[in-house]
Amino acid sequence: MYRQFLLLGLALVLAACSPSLNWREVRPGGGLKALLPCKPDQGSRRQNLAGREIEVQMLGCEAAGALYAVSVAELGDARHALAVQVQWQANLLGNMQATASTSSAWSLKGVNALLEPVRLKARGLRPDGQPVAVEAVWFAHGTRLYHAVIYAERIATEMSEPFFSGLELP
Repeated sequence: MYRQFLLLGLALVLAACSPSLNWREVRPGGGLKALLPCKPDQGSRRQNLAGREIEVQMLGCEAAGALYAVSVAELGDARHALAVQVQWQANLLGNMQATASTSSAWSLKGVNALLEPVRLKARGLRPDGQPVAVEAVWFAHGTRLYHAVIYAERIATEMSEPFFSGLELP
């Protein structure tokens, strides 16, 4: 009996040591360092935000049932950061048919004084109608606007804390 208990305990310890989130450092652009829990795919697309055609570069991956992404947009002029951020946030909430959201100030060393970093938490629906939670931040550095986001059914602290605290500007 003791041996079975010992083997079960050892199996539980080993299972706890094999993380489902394998955090790694990535550099999405503009000097930003970020942590993602999986090997990211990358892409870019042009978006019309605040009346401007903007190229958005993205790194993202899926791990443990969540989608993690970090995006950077070159604005050309830092004075456009607030208008672009406001529309980007509105687009995110609209696309997920947000039923509840809260936003708060967020801090990160090295950000532009022209745009206070903001953190958003919301609940809504995926395109397939399933419920989804989102946590996102926006911040600016130089002429770049950054966005980091997690989409999941539920977002636990062990998912969000390393992701958002891993964001670092030069």
